Amino acid sequence: MSEQSGSSSDQQERTELPIERGFPIERVNEIAAKEGRAKMYYRPIYTMHKWWARRLGCVFRAISLYTLLDDPEKVSVFEPGHEGETLAGYGDDADGGPEVDIASLLERVDMSDPESLWELYPKDVRVEDKKVLDPFMGGGTSLVEASRFGAEVVGNDLNPVAWFVTKKELEAGQTDVEKLEEAFEQVKEDVADEITQYYKTPCPNGDHEADVMYNFWVKELECVSCDHTVPLFRDYRVGKGRYENDDKYNVLCPDCGEVTFVDDWQSESSCNNCGNRFVPKEGNASRGKYNCPHCGQKYGITDAIQEQNGFGLRMYAIEYYCPTCDEKDGFGRSDVKGYKSVDQADIDRFEDAKAEWVESDELHQYVPNDEIPYGAVTATDSDLRYDGHDVFNHSYNRWADMYNTRQLLSLSKLADSIDNIEDDNIQEYLLLALSGTLRSNNQMVGYDYAYNKITNMFKSNSFDPPQQPTEGNVWGAKYGRGTFEAIFNLVKSGVEYASAPTERFVKDGESIETSPFEKSIGDNFTIHQGDMRDLEFDEEFDAVITDPPYYDNIIYSELSNFFYSWLKPSLSEKYEHFTWEKTPSAESIVANPAEKKGEEEFETDLHQGFSKIRDCLKDDGFLAFTYHHSDSESWGGLLESVCDVGFEVTATYPISADINKLTKGEAVSFDIVVVARPIDDTQPASWNSLRRDIYRTARRTRQQLEESRELSRGDIGVMEMGACFREYSKHHGKVQRDGDIMDAKEVVQEIYGIIQEASDIGVEDVFIDLLDTSNVSYDDVNKLSRGTNATPDDLKEMHLYNQDDGFELGTWDNEKRQAYIQERVNGDGGDHLSNLDKLQFLRYRYEKGQAVQNYVEKWDVDDDLRELAGRLADVTGDDTYTRVLGDRDITSY
Repeated sequence: MSEQSGSSSDQQERTELPIERGFPIERVNEIAAKEGRAKMYYRPIYTMHKWWARRLGCVFRAISLYTLLDDPEKVSVFEPGHEGETLAGYGDDADGGPEVDIASLLERVDMSDPESLWELYPKDVRVEDKKVLDPFMGGGTSLVEASRFGAEVVGNDLNPVAWFVTKKELEAGQTDVEKLEEAFEQVKEDVADEITQYYKTPCPNGDHEADVMYNFWVKELECVSCDHTVPLFRDYRVGKGRYENDDKYNVLCPDCGEVTFVDDWQSESSCNNCGNRFVPKEGNASRGKYNCPHCGQKYGITDAIQEQNGFGLRMYAIEYYCPTCDEKDGFGRSDVKGYKSVDQADIDRFEDAKAEWVESDELHQYVPNDEIPYGAVTATDSDLRYDGHDVFNHSYNRWADMYNTRQLLSLSKLADSIDNIEDDNIQEYLLLALSGTLRSNNQMVGYDYAYNKITNMFKSNSFDPPQQPTEGNVWGAKYGRGTFEAIFNLVKSGVEYASAPTERFVKDGESIETSPFEKSIGDNFTIHQGDMRDLEFDEEFDAVITDPPYYDNIIYSELSNFFYSWLKPSLSEKYEHFTWEKTPSAESIVANPAEKKGEEEFETDLHQGFSKIRDCLKDDGFLAFTYHHSDSESWGGLLESVCDVGFEVTATYPISADINKLTKGEAVSFDIVVVARPIDDTQPASWNSLRRDIYRTARRTRQQLEESRELSRGDIGVMEMGACFREYSKHHGKVQRDGDIMDAKEVVQEIYGIIQEASDIGVEDVFIDLLDTSNVSYDDVNKLSRGTNATPDDLKEMHLYNQDDGFELGTWDNEKRQAYIQERVNGDGGDHLSNLDKLQFLRYRYEKGQAVQNYVEKWDVDDDLRELAGRLADVTGDDTYTRVLGDRDITSY
């Protein structure tokens, strides 16, 4: 039995999984770093529709590879691009190579070298007789990846939108792309011309029309003191100069309303139209208040909105693209695609659309006029204590309020046309595209002036009403983000990928794409909508692979109502769970103050969830899940829930992919893979004996990983914890200390201390690692500090790095670091100096030709100081560190 895997004495007969012996996190992270930035190229199926906190596909593919492959007799491997031929057959035909020995690949996986099985990652691997459950399927990543191995997959989610998104992902592999394209062309013929006519503008270069990419709007209020109309401009930027000079800006003149080009938006500028002098940086609204330019009154914006029963909206600028000018000579790129002021024709066009909307009663059935539910992400009641934005204070009371009338008219015309598609499956893919289009075509979307693009509506995982909303071209011009045409192309790409998926892997730093796999996505699946605690399965599944909810990280139930409100009119006749007023939230396993659910309720719900998972699993099955870890408290709660219901943790692995999840505004420390197996019973143990076992396990694990793997100390620390959790979980609920039973949270706190004691890694160790890092940055400080006794703040306090003028390490010749040492060096005996302080001080004096011997004698050089000097000399190539401690020719200066 390897160090990383674990099994109680009565479970010895079950097959040990590869993932319990090792997992190639280095290789997974190589792919994850690339896939995270380019999801639409790596796995387009996951870009068909938004879902929050979606795990990367490469992570779940690797988990499936290292868990589902346990019996070599039931594994087949096919070479992508060679239809119907196993890898062994292809090898014989190609070069007479030997058969692939699956048993040998499985057997060779261990903690020190987990990569023998990795050679199958880019192959079309199939397994027999595997049934996989994901009871928290969310966006469906785990099910899609397991289905690619030929497993029968079963999914469940409480949220109807998650259910619908996953349903379409798993049906994509059996969907006819030609029929989908034909349906799109039908919708295009029905409404594309009508919608695009709403998004035309007089071209600044001649007597013709250009396509609108974006209309820029600003909210307006009446001043409470003088009734002057106050536009809520934070500043007057319109967009950064693209083609002339990307340091310059297009800005709006607050006097004449023209878009003008300036050298610097933060300094006083002059309008090219009227000559008005102004500072574009200085708008009328900041810090939640407006500043009336007429009388100087300052007043709360939301207070004024409530008192005036809403706000006004004024279109003030347009970003356009002109295909006519693009085909002519003599026009530069900034003439063909740029910014312009609003003409009367633009205002008239909007008013015409508004009038048409009022008269189009038959289209109103598609528009969600339901009230926005009160919740943690929609209100800021002090009792909720959640970092959301109060949409009600901004006068958004119904979902339809989040759109202007031209958007409502365009979106409802799309919905009406899609409603006429006869093929239910194809119709649902077009509905998926319509739902995806909503994210970019509403009044919650702003504009990123520095990058000339619209902002992400859910950038804060809440509803954040901008004061300057941006209206996109709903159908789409040649350029522009989030249009219906662009989103449909994402959906189509997902469907094409599902029928013949490829895999990308990294070799020598380069991403390589395989030929298409013969195995399509989603051949054998079932998905359910409902509370996972109501699932009626009994010891039916070989595996549960999932991503369970994490405390209050993201409250999906409330955010998804945004999509649900538009899907409901079209899907309510087909699916009961689209007949409800809103998505279920009270039953969600998440801390939600709006439902009066906090930490205690979350832990109770999660405990029940793991209990249901235990019921669903076969006795020799396994649970593998990703988890967003932040601190020992969350680890303790997790371990308590898992072990209480009859699991032992057999391995944990850090995954750095997708770590920028927000928990109350702060990045979660790690994404982690946890592996657990059912256990029939635990054995009593005293804390003293268990502590010794845990300490030895931590030391042994760290030593083995440091000798054989290129991992950060934080990564090693997570794997140490997994090994320690394995030791504890065999005795959960029966560990005694001073006559009392220790709970998991207490044990986790102790394990944290044991790991730190076993590693004894401090500031000096982290600094030496930084010296040995090329292109070092603050991210390296943060990464290398994880799992150690050092923190980034510790290093900063000692001036071992600073970021005042870009990132700098506090080397011996760094001015700020040396000033810090000089202030401390005159204390009696030097007790307040670290060994690193002493060596850098001696190195500095030697460079200046100053005496060092008196300090060497004063500080009584010991083995620790000499050992550190040797390490510094090795990592820097500068043997002066060692010579100043013992060479009289040098130390006699």
